[in-house]
Amino acid sequence: MTEAGNDERWSERAKILSLMMTTWPSVTGSDGEAAFAGRLQALLAETPYFQAHPDQLFTRPSHGEPKRANLFALVRGRGRRTLVLAGHFDTVSIANYGSLAPLAAEPMALRQALIDELSSKPALSDTEAKTLADLRSGDFLPGRGLLDMKSGLAAGIVALERFADLDEPPGNVLFVATPDEENRSRGMISLRNTLPDIAEKYALDIVGGINLDSTSDEGDGADGRALYLGSVGKYSPFAFVVGRPTHAGYAYHGVSAHLIAAEIMRAIEFNDQLTDEAFGERSPPPVCLEARDVRHGYEVTTPAHVWLSFNWLTHSRSSTEMLAGFRSIVAAAIETALGSQRSNARRYFGALGKERPAFQDGQVLTYGKLRDLVRQRGGEQALGRIAAKEASLAGENDQLAVSRELVALAVSEAGLEGPAVIIGFSSLHYPMVHINQAGDAGRDFHDRLKTAIATIEARHATTIATKQFFAGISDMSFFGRRPDLASTSVLIDNTPAAMLSDHPPSSLLTYPVVNIGPWGRDYHQKWERVHAPYTFGILPDLIYEAALRCFGD
Repeated sequence: MTEAGNDERWSERAKILSLMMTTWPSVTGSDGEAAFAGRLQALLAETPYFQAHPDQLFTRPSHGEPKRANLFALVRGRGRRTLVLAGHFDTVSIANYGSLAPLAAEPMALRQALIDELSSKPALSDTEAKTLADLRSGDFLPGRGLLDMKSGLAAGIVALERFADLDEPPGNVLFVATPDEENRSRGMISLRNTLPDIAEKYALDIVGGINLDSTSDEGDGADGRALYLGSVGKYSPFAFVVGRPTHAGYAYHGVSAHLIAAEIMRAIEFNDQLTDEAFGERSPPPVCLEARDVRHGYEVTTPAHVWLSFNWLTHSRSSTEMLAGFRSIVAAAIETALGSQRSNARRYFGALGKERPAFQDGQVLTYGKLRDLVRQRGGEQALGRIAAKEASLAGENDQLAVSRELVALAVSEAGLEGPAVIIGFSSLHYPMVHINQAGDAGRDFHDRLKTAIATIEARHATTIATKQFFAGISDMSFFGRRPDLASTSVLIDNTPAAMLSDHPPSSLLTYPVVNIGPWGRDYHQKWERVHAPYTFGILPDLIYEAALRCFGD
């Protein structure tokens, strides 16, 4: 290290914490996730600062059974100005480790096991060859959750502990660890809703937040060492296609739900014209996450219903714009599909010398309009049956499955016949966020962070990039942001499951938020690995320096 203030002690502490927390399994929805906050609280309670200030280390319930909790660790200094450091502790499944699953939470043992496994293969793919080289270099450590994102939590804890070591901290730092980011951000959303009361209780004025999530870099780290000023927005529009089923031997007596779905797919999948641009960066194109017909068992009848759900990342579009644009695409697709079917029928029956069957025009309905039809036909009793169905699905983690079943039931309750397409949103919306939305407060926060970055670049002879949008969806979407009420209303009305809608209270705090976290490669995969020199050495120092700069004049 080149600075006495960031000696080997802090780097070693970051490594020890990272490896220790990785050995605590915390897959989303597991008992390990439920136990994690308590284990971390017990660990921090042993430190000198929290031995002296036990009331500043506490948990608040989040969700689930057994109950998940958010952990709060507050180091107090002068005044009310407060920086929040936040990260999630849940991880994705370890199933893709296969026979090495028992070692998924043991980074040192896993590294050697992966080296042995890859070295024994007669031929390696490019990904495997890069993984082997990385692991042999000693600069990368594998392990489920080490990259995403327990090493980020460790960096935040080290910065917090260094801040607590100051004789007179110039402000306040609040560290928060949350569950459930990998599912639907229930931890961060509950934190957001609880934070106003905590700020009032402890007399805190929050001036900014740093999310500590990880990023990926397939190169030398120049892109991985980064400050992100915003995070992409995520929509999950669905199209539930209602056709007219018919026996396969009498194809033209029905309307093909698959043909309509295919036209919708063709119009959307990988379509670069559906991306958008903001702050000089372009969002990825939409992709289909699920496409299936909705029936059980085999029969020689065309499907009545086909379900499509898309992942659509954006840099600027509002919910109203998204729904209107999606509706326009679907309307054009159903017209194209029906036109194609009519043309084929005309030629087929013309060759037979017969008159072709008549076809109805198609319609596109939002899910909100479909609920209106349910109410008109079956009243509150029909809506009650849909609510009961949703309650029965409360423990289901597959958001798309929940939405698909609720839409299918609503179509049945409404007695809706095709050709028609129901559109709406199939999973939790992650709003686009950017520091620019915070106005003068955001510009001041950014200026302070730029000063911290310049200091770290000089101290460590490195570079820290500044990027506009964190590419993966994250808790950052709900961190320090008060959602727009008009967009929230559109989402709530057209998301089948209330539990997949955000229902923000009016008391929310707003403050600028950025992301600064570890970098590595292949997160969520068997080869998930973190770049150790940056993550244990430079990152904690950067977070600490950023905290100091937040409280200067």
